[in-house]
Amino acid sequence: MRAQPQRTISGVDLELNEEQLALAKVVREFAAQEVAPHAERWDAEHTFPTDVVLAMGELGLFGIPFPEEVGGGGADLTTLCVAIEELAKVDQSVAITLEAGVGLGANPIYCFGSEDQRAEWLPDLVAGRALAGFGLTEPDAGSDAGATRTKAILDDDTNEWVIDGEKAFITNSGTPITSLVTVTAVTDRTDGRPEISTIVVPAGTAGFEVQPPYRKMGWHASDTHGLSFDGCRVPAANLLGARGRGFANFLAILDDGRVAIAALAVGVIEGCLAECQRYATERVAFGRAIGANQAIAFKVADMAVMADAARALTYRAAALRDAGKPFKREAAVAKLYATEAAVTVTREATQVFGGYGFIDETPVSRHYRDAKILEIGEGTSEVQRLVISRELGLPVR
Repeated sequence: MRAQPQRTISGVDLELNEEQLALAKVVREFAAQEVAPHAERWDAEHTFPTDVVLAMGELGLFGIPFPEEVGGGGADLTTLCVAIEELAKVDQSVAITLEAGVGLGANPIYCFGSEDQRAEWLPDLVAGRALAGFGLTEPDAGSDAGATRTKAILDDDTNEWVIDGEKAFITNSGTPITSLVTVTAVTDRTDGRPEISTIVVPAGTAGFEVQPPYRKMGWHASDTHGLSFDGCRVPAANLLGARGRGFANFLAILDDGRVAIAALAVGVIEGCLAECQRYATERVAFGRAIGANQAIAFKVADMAVMADAARALTYRAAALRDAGKPFKREAAVAKLYATEAAVTVTREATQVFGGYGFIDETPVSRHYRDAKILEIGEGTSEVQRLVISRELGLPVR
């Protein structure tokens, strides 16, 4: 049989290779065996599944995009997206634990850490034996991250940073296996001009307090806390990257995270689509399967269209990134479309299930509650539209 040509867009290959397809199968089986049977209970009890997260580490999922020389799998963003997507089909909380653990936890250490910092922190993060959080968002500084109020003052006598302030909505910041939180803080140059720097704060450091977990609408099995810093002291060597480059460094890794969140949204859409295909075939009303009614059939058809579109946009952005090509606009487009489609699909899936869709035991109910945050986390839909409009050359105020 003659080989079929590869599908490409902008000169990049959009087909998954054999290794990626094999990984998808492995993660799909893992999700079915280790996540799906327990997801409802974790959600109801607000339980962070530490053992399952450690098992994900043993599978090598947290090391996927990192080079082999630091203990990673030597793969790429597309491969990471494959794993996130498969987990998200079953449970978003577990999927976001992986996405944030890699993109906001290990990746800043890998990208901006010194050799000593990498040697100290990366082995456990890449192996999934530990997690890290990224402390950017604050109670009064969410999308406006430049309004950071947390301060860090360098004590020249002790050669330590003294950190004071608060952070909000920080994922993976208070788990039993959290080893550190990377914190953005305002520092001062000698000329007095404000700057934002990034500092590594190990878990358990005096003056660093993890607040009680939030009562959230969704992602009940994901670890999310507020953080407070009161005279928290860490060595000056814990500065991550160049002083004053904290905000810029965060923006540099944000595009990867947007693509990964889009992949999570793709998994949500596909998970709901599969549930609705099954239910619309099995559920009988007025003497026939409800899928025979156009009102239901068309909803499911629209879900399939959104799944295909979200997948194409997401993996296009990932492929561009992996090819070393500009992808900021594509990342924002993928994140915007896929997450808003996920919210629509979960709402429509709940409608397909009717009364059963309103019951917590039904997976689509959990997906519906969980999906809303996808339009908010790692850049709101409004921020994505701002990025896209600027990339289109529209004037900036």
